[in-house]
Amino acid sequence: MGNLETVDIGPKRYAGILVHPTSFPSPYGIGDLGKGAYDFVDFLQRSGMTAWQVLPLGHTGFGDSPYQPFSSFAGQPLLIDPEELKRLGLLYDSDFQNMPQWNPEDICYGDVIQFKTGLLKAAYERYLDPEVKDQFSGDPAQQEEYENFKKENEWLEDYALFMAGKDYHEGAPWYMWEDSLKNPTAAERRKWTEKLEKEIGYYQFIQFLFFRQWMKLKAYANERDISIIGDIPIFVAWDSVDVWTHKKLFLLDDEGYPTVVAGVPPDYFSATGQLWGNPLYNWKEHKRTAYKWWFARIRHQLTLTDFLRIDHFRGFDKFWAVPYGEENAINGKWVTAPGENFFTTLEATLGYHMPIIAEDLGEIDKSVIELRDRFGFPGMKILQFAFENPNENSFLPHNHIRNCVCYTGTHDNDTTLGWYKHAYEASRDKLRRYYSTDASDVCWVFIRACFGSVANMAIVPMQDVLELDSWARFNTPGVGTGNWSWRYKQEALTDHLANRLYETAKMYGR
Repeated sequence: MGNLETVDIGPKRYAGILVHPTSFPSPYGIGDLGKGAYDFVDFLQRSGMTAWQVLPLGHTGFGDSPYQPFSSFAGQPLLIDPEELKRLGLLYDSDFQNMPQWNPEDICYGDVIQFKTGLLKAAYERYLDPEVKDQFSGDPAQQEEYENFKKENEWLEDYALFMAGKDYHEGAPWYMWEDSLKNPTAAERRKWTEKLEKEIGYYQFIQFLFFRQWMKLKAYANERDISIIGDIPIFVAWDSVDVWTHKKLFLLDDEGYPTVVAGVPPDYFSATGQLWGNPLYNWKEHKRTAYKWWFARIRHQLTLTDFLRIDHFRGFDKFWAVPYGEENAINGKWVTAPGENFFTTLEATLGYHMPIIAEDLGEIDKSVIELRDRFGFPGMKILQFAFENPNENSFLPHNHIRNCVCYTGTHDNDTTLGWYKHAYEASRDKLRRYYSTDASDVCWVFIRACFGSVANMAIVPMQDVLELDSWARFNTPGVGTGNWSWRYKQEALTDHLANRLYETAKMYGR
């Protein structure tokens, strides 16, 4: 394992772009793992980029947030490329006759979910139909690959039953189901599995399609010397297969309701804090099981990506516990988590240093920093934060260290152009003086600063590369609607833009 205090992400100076696959161009209303994804990887290669950062790739639920998936293991069915299914003979041109007219720069999730779910169910029906001569079911090698996928992914059985159960109950959360499925005995589970056999098969099938397409795309990127940075939420959704299947690992009452929920305390930005509502971990039980569920989760995610950002890393040190039923996060308290023991055990279990990036933003105290540095995890430096703070601060480039990741902004920030337009004049003035610029090209001032940082990784959101205003912001924390919907057009990936990125990266040794 080496000396953990000196291990970092390595001497390579990565430069990359942050964009979620939902933002890719596609004729089907949402970005997917088809042509738009491969065109983006080609663009990265032409641009001299060596990293691509994504958000969590899970199956999203109500609100469409990648940070509230139904499963910590399953992939997002909406990302499945319909063109590939047409090539396999699982979809026909006639299936697309009533396709809505999509906005190429926005996602209407309601229409997309209805349309693409219809396509996936049509593909599954053809897979089951012995009279349909599709290329998938008729190929013994592909059938063997599918059967191996089902055997090798232990989480799949629980996920498929959970999703079939939700469909049976018209989308109701698991804690509102009848007890025979809410808390099934082994015999009751077998009965439900038999009753929902076809629906369970559907969810297994679409997960196979997702992972088949994703791993093919990942291999394509890796072959072009592009590493993928994934993202894992520290907490899971209450209405998830994780909580339904592993109730003892969470702080729940006898009815399945949380006794305490996650959030963050009041601070400069919010007088009432943030109430996230996720159930909190029963860390005593996790420790008793040697963190088996957590380690399976991390190991699984590291098969999908090359690096893994842990969202809300500070929750491994201490977490803010708010009694369930509170209207806001004021009446919570800090509770200690088993940070050092967790990562020491994980390191020993995996047998190598973990390629983890710690999201260490917000109110961070000394113990969080010590935990991060004890295991050599790079933290995050956001250039927008450097100038929002009028004083000397750690986000300013002259205070960066090698073992960190520099960003112009993240998916939770406004775009750099939007940020600059709405920033206080003191912040704009500080930026102009710091870089001796009139800020007429503020996005590229930040991109050059990011790439020029000593940070081993420099990541820029696609919106900043394209110099877009606030309308292209991907997420506004605390706002329940209008997030996660931005897309770019194919014509945005010009040779001129690729050359500009390439020359900038080259200039700063990336």
